[in-house]
Amino acid sequence: MTKKFSDQYYLETAPVKKAIAHLSIPMMIGMSVGTIYNVINAYFIGLLHDTSMLSAITLGLPIFTVLMAFGNVFGVGGGTFITRLNGQKDTKKGKRIAGYTFYASIIAGLLLALLAFFLINPIAQLLGADAATFDYAKTYALTLFAGGFIVVLNFALEQLVRSGGASKESMYGIFISTGLSLILDPILILGLGWHVAGAALAMVLSQLGSAIYYLYFLEKRSEHLQGFLKHFKISIKDQLEIYKIGVSELLQSAFLIVTTLLLNNFAIQYGDNVIAGFGIALRIVQIPEFLAMGLFFGLIPFFAFNFASKNIPRFKAGMKQASLYIGIISVTFVGFVYLFRAPIIHLFSNDPSVLSVGTYILVAMLVSAIFNGFTGLFISLFQATGQGTATMVMSITQGVLYIPMILILHATLGLHGVIWSMTITEIITAVMGLIFFIAFQKKLKTPAVTGVKISTVS
Repeated sequence: MTKKFSDQYYLETAPVKKAIAHLSIPMMIGMSVGTIYNVINAYFIGLLHDTSMLSAITLGLPIFTVLMAFGNVFGVGGGTFITRLNGQKDTKKGKRIAGYTFYASIIAGLLLALLAFFLINPIAQLLGADAATFDYAKTYALTLFAGGFIVVLNFALEQLVRSGGASKESMYGIFISTGLSLILDPILILGLGWHVAGAALAMVLSQLGSAIYYLYFLEKRSEHLQGFLKHFKISIKDQLEIYKIGVSELLQSAFLIVTTLLLNNFAIQYGDNVIAGFGIALRIVQIPEFLAMGLFFGLIPFFAFNFASKNIPRFKAGMKQASLYIGIISVTFVGFVYLFRAPIIHLFSNDPSVLSVGTYILVAMLVSAIFNGFTGLFISLFQATGQGTATMVMSITQGVLYIPMILILHATLGLHGVIWSMTITEIITAVMGLIFFIAFQKKLKTPAVTGVKISTVS
């Protein structure tokens, strides 16, 4: 494999705009396709016309979020560490980190399954299951947790694939899992009549398909990680280096669940039309959020590699270009949707009460969307460069801040406070990220970087 066409070429020497296109566009496409994955199960369960089953798999969504978060503990923590090691030309240590990430993610998934087996009844209750949905929710949760180690492993492996800049292969894995889900759901849910158990099993097997692909790529085609399965043991210091970044993913997901539950509990007090309005608005603003996420997730290896190799001019050039693209995506989308907000909301509902409150909620969500992309970019930069404190604080700030924010604003402004609480929280979090980034910039030095041409930052 020549350097020109290698993944490391895009991390190390390709013009920045070309590198961003290679690293981020596949991630943006993959995440957009991945949104389909979230509705496939619900669609086929819906064909059974059983509201209790449909409610059960909706209640079980946080389980998948938790499994994904544990996968990212090892994947993001280990993956960014590996990229920094590659930037320092220490590929042998990178293989040891990858091996530890692989085996530790499996062990973590199995321990979660064991814990869930003994606590399944309180877990089902915590998810919100009532008498009608309890048995279905319990079955769905048990099945998903039983194969949860595969889900944890899959997300960890995806990050390892991306650690070397192989964003296309990461996208292919998402395609595989989505395609398998489309095939397996009708077979297991409808054909075999396994219902909610079939929905959970289809999800696990779909993740297994992409995990096998990622494993094949890493063992056979990866530039730096071939043979990583032979390694497992690493030092306590290296483990802490993984966890100081990775644990932030777990905390972020935990607070995401908390904020969602809080928002639902306060919004329901004002009627189903408000809940519906939030549902519509959140789905609309997911579009720029997922595009921005694809952009900065794809660039994490770029930032990690160039920071570790001390190519600070290239690091800064990529950061500026990413900020510009996120700004363009956010402002263009927000401006378009704001101008046509009424007809866009009308596409989702004909209920006058939903249209009225939904349009108002959408305006608040659009303001939030402008800041959301930059918040994500700051967190990605801190993860990539191993800034454990900044990563941790940024990851928990939104969740910690949102709790008093919605309580205070609801008490003082009622529904208006509920609607604007997330937006205000997002703005404060973005400002905090900017403060951390300004402090981080003072740490950056600009040493002479040998072997890098001026064109690398063009």
